Amino acid sequence: MATATATSELVFSPQANHNFSRILSDLKRSNLSITNRLRSIREDADFVSEVATAFARPLIANERCGSWYITPDNKAGSAYFKSTDGHTGQWRFSTRRLNLNLLGIIGANDGCVIVDSTRRGKRMPDALSKTVPIWCCVLNRVLFPETPAFHELYTPPNAVSQSEHAQMEARIPEHVASLKELSINVHDLRRELKKPLRPIWVTQESQLLPTNHVFDDFHPVICCTSSRRVLGGEMSEGGYIQGAGDDTENWALGLTPPLFWRHADILLSTPEADLPDLVRSLVLNQVADINAPAPREIAPSLFVGCLPLAGPPASSSTCTIVIYSKTTDPSTWVKSPSLMEVGLGRHKIASRNLRLALPNINNFVRQFLVPKPRPTPPSEDLGANPSEPRRILIACDTGKDLSVGIALALLCQNFDSEGNLKPDVQPSGHTKSDIRIKLSRIMTAFPEANPSRATLQSVNSYLMG
Repeated sequence: MATATATSELVFSPQANHNFSRILSDLKRSNLSITNRLRSIREDADFVSEVATAFARPLIANERCGSWYITPDNKAGSAYFKSTDGHTGQWRFSTRRLNLNLLGIIGANDGCVIVDSTRRGKRMPDALSKTVPIWCCVLNRVLFPETPAFHELYTPPNAVSQSEHAQMEARIPEHVASLKELSINVHDLRRELKKPLRPIWVTQESQLLPTNHVFDDFHPVICCTSSRRVLGGEMSEGGYIQGAGDDTENWALGLTPPLFWRHADILLSTPEADLPDLVRSLVLNQVADINAPAPREIAPSLFVGCLPLAGPPASSSTCTIVIYSKTTDPSTWVKSPSLMEVGLGRHKIASRNLRLALPNINNFVRQFLVPKPRPTPPSEDLGANPSEPRRILIACDTGKDLSVGIALALLCQNFDSEGNLKPDVQPSGHTKSDIRIKLSRIMTAFPEANPSRATLQSVNSYLMG
């Protein structure tokens, strides 16, 4: 008679172990499919819509992830609160990402709803549980210094322990000091608000309040975690993915939130095997927006824009710097006395090449702003028309990264704190504080700007020597 074998005596061959591991990997990959991600996003977007209806306040996407969960028609604006600024031991107030554009929206609508999501297992993202509370507390202390009752730090007790809360609160004074060092116009910002700010947290586990609830003592900054919390694996959730809109570089194939919502029905009804080709086709054939944004003025007579540039060609009174995503020989960059086409490459390579390019760019702009006397009669002068105001326009692929970094460098090198042209240029000697103040003014004028860390490091290296 056969004897039962103890499980401890069972031995699987290496090939069986390999096959088992491969099967698990395939199952995980299939559950993290594009189809499951898009379905999860639409499911979570329905919850976000319910939150907007319940609170009757505008939806703000915390970029990059939040825009996936808001239909473009319902998106009132964007914010940039980083989760890393709320990580344990970090607890930063970003002087680069001030998000002051939200104050007008909050004041006009008695609050707003900031939408974000987080990875599997977390109740809410650190951006909503810690970074936004720090932001609210710091602004309350700066804008309402005479009212200590408004200076308290509020954090969600189910996500932030008492010990961590106390450590975060201990750092608030240094954050207040760093904001004050930027010399922002406190009086203008104070006029945007009637009451202090206070964060409130909403998840899919929350019971929503009756519609249009009024908060008498504060403007609510409603932190909405769009995704449902998943404690196990995706296989146990029928394909639902928590934080499906995150890490788009690993799955989206170029698909963006506006493109998804424009074609949501066909994308969600297409079999998984056909989805990659459909997404690539939509990305390739999407029609360029005929209402492309015009260049943004980020300082007096200093503009940034994205390629291709919208509007009529720049005149000879505009110094145009175009940044291309292919590397080119610096000897070919100057095309005319008012046009420079700079090839820096892509991504981090471009940001690194920027440091070597900035001296050439600054010299070109400086020569345009302060031209040397020429013997040519005025009637034959092909330079800028002296009767037209001189402008500087920098354009790159996004209009938010390299162009902003170059604008920052030009602003620091050529203009004083009042926006007047400096009589001469020092090759280096700027301080981090000076650069930070100029950057904060750019970010206040253009909140959508997004200079990368590598870009800013190149600018700092150039300016500080």
